[in-house]
Amino acid sequence: MRLGVLASGSRGNAFVVEHCGTAVFIDAGLSGSRHHDRLIRSGFTDVRPQALLISHEHSDHVKGAGIIARKWCIPVCGTTGTLRACRHNLGRIPGAEILENGSFIDFGSFSVSSFSLAHDAADPSGFIIEWDSGRLGIATDLGRSGPLVEESLSGCTALVLEFNHDEDMLWGGSYPWHLKQRIASNTGHLSNQAASELLAAVWHRDMRTCVLAHLSQENNLPQLAEKASREVAGGLVNILTGMQDDPLPALEI
Repeated sequence: MRLGVLASGSRGNAFVVEHCGTAVFIDAGLSGSRHHDRLIRSGFTDVRPQALLISHEHSDHVKGAGIIARKWCIPVCGTTGTLRACRHNLGRIPGAEILENGSFIDFGSFSVSSFSLAHDAADPSGFIIEWDSGRLGIATDLGRSGPLVEESLSGCTALVLEFNHDEDMLWGGSYPWHLKQRIASNTGHLSNQAASELLAAVWHRDMRTCVLAHLSQENNLPQLAEKASREVAGGLVNILTGMQDDPLPALEI
């Protein structure tokens, strides 16, 4: 399985997974041209996507979704609430497939299931990608964890997990009070501390990779997020940080 982190942050999020020649895109918060450029730079030069999965309707996850679906002639998949909430952003698309939280889609060499997250969107999803030798969990926008999230992410050999903000930087920063409250709420975004606690809850000795995702450019620093994660996983897990303006090289997971 190869994972591409094309962009991760408050201005745009996009991922791709590929196994045995089959690929799916996950979120499309980039323009069509930038998405294509990041695919090439990440090493996905011959990708053949089967679908675009959408986690929720916020613009940093869907603003390029319609363009990308039309370019590749692929369906957009998400919960009923998500697809309804972003239908005006999508425009005319080749097709739509419902992926309600708690259900799954089989893509032949791997399957994708979705689970519910606590975020201020219509019906947001995290994703689990399973193949013959591994399990990848993706949870990038959530204000809090809980038993469902921990159960869903248990047993993952690789994670893409939100480490959005440092609490001191958030409360001491320049954001207006109402925005600080939204980010720190139970339906906002995970702090470094909360994310590291979630990582500790699902960590096991067969976990190999964790990508720290959706870092705030205003309220976090990569070294702070990495320090919090390494206090949990130490050197036993390959810790990488997804960035807003540069893709990570394709990861073999």
